[in-house]
Amino acid sequence: MREVFEPTSLDELEQVVRWAVAEEAPLEVIGRGSKRGLGRPVDARAELRLARMSGIDMYEPDELVMSAAAGTPLIEIEAMLAERHQELAFEPADYGVVLGGPANLQSIGGVFACNLAGPRRIKAGAARDHILGVQCVTGHGETIKAGGRVMKNVTGYDLPKLLAGSYGTLAVMSRITFKVLPAATDRATLLLSGGDMTKLLTALRRAMGSSCEVSAAAVLPERATARSAVPEVAGAGRALAALRVEGTATSVGYRLDALMRVVARPAGLEAIRLGADATRRLWREIRDVRLVDALAPLLWRVTCAPTDAAAVAARAAPLDPEILFDWSGGLVWLALGHVPADAGCGQIRAGLAPGAGHATLVRAPEELRRIVPPMHPEPVLLEGLTRRVKQGFDPKGVLNPGRLAAAI
Repeated sequence: MREVFEPTSLDELEQVVRWAVAEEAPLEVIGRGSKRGLGRPVDARAELRLARMSGIDMYEPDELVMSAAAGTPLIEIEAMLAERHQELAFEPADYGVVLGGPANLQSIGGVFACNLAGPRRIKAGAARDHILGVQCVTGHGETIKAGGRVMKNVTGYDLPKLLAGSYGTLAVMSRITFKVLPAATDRATLLLSGGDMTKLLTALRRAMGSSCEVSAAAVLPERATARSAVPEVAGAGRALAALRVEGTATSVGYRLDALMRVVARPAGLEAIRLGADATRRLWREIRDVRLVDALAPLLWRVTCAPTDAAAVAARAAPLDPEILFDWSGGLVWLALGHVPADAGCGQIRAGLAPGAGHATLVRAPEELRRIVPPMHPEPVLLEGLTRRVKQGFDPKGVLNPGRLAAAI
């Protein structure tokens, strides 16, 4: 039976990590558990849960900055921001349901530790682009602070950005300071149809290259549209391209008209418009990967150049996946209804040139995640750098060992 530690303060957190270092006892670091299924299973002697380290300790709406304990539920942060008509601009995705758990469970620490952004990433950047400062306990059992409350205070090595996306393997974040932004007053989506997948992906790229400031761009194959709860999408009966614009009502209307002129009509595509409520529902479905088979045993997340999206889908075609394209084609979701011995790794990863993309196995049975590396293998030189960084932060290897890669 594993020991479970649930610290309520920084002092208690330090004590737990120091115990683990002294005993050389591996810890599985967990926020609220919503992303526990991401990466390799962690073989640990004890669990370190941060859910009781919760609370927003600083929010200055006029300065667009907030600070919260790592275990603070994201829904609490979003509710407070909504009262002042502000938001986390990178639109954090909720993979709770995808990973077999409930929705709305994730913590702000988990959001930044896994660096998972939603559809607005193409405009607002990743989660790590919004982190300003961090307080954390390293694998030495020492507390460090890095960054500040404004971007100009982040000088030298930008440790907050290094920790974002490290999945708790370098240090245990206890408090995070991050920037927030005003929410749009209006939003709408242009749905395009009447073309094949290549034509619709081309339309996305043309829209992104225009001056229309598109905040999200996706292609939904026919099987994906049928899963939507938005009537205009579910009733389309064919593949759709979706383009979201946000801002003031006047600006949104003008840019939708511009997209009709520069994207839809030249390509001979039909178009309909979704209002603000339908837009909000559709992009939440896309953000949380609700438009592919929720029961499919395998789910791959492939990031690539938008121009390579069609090729990624073509290579995976023999596996008969359900597909969803986000980030203007830069993010390809592949849901497999059967389980090949290699989880489809050979066909999905083989065509990605070094540095040209990453294929992450997001959902798979635990025994398969021990055999097939869930995270895309790094080139030899980069893997060596990763090992040295891990050694510097966590020399005894007690923090989430093996979660990103075996022996790291």
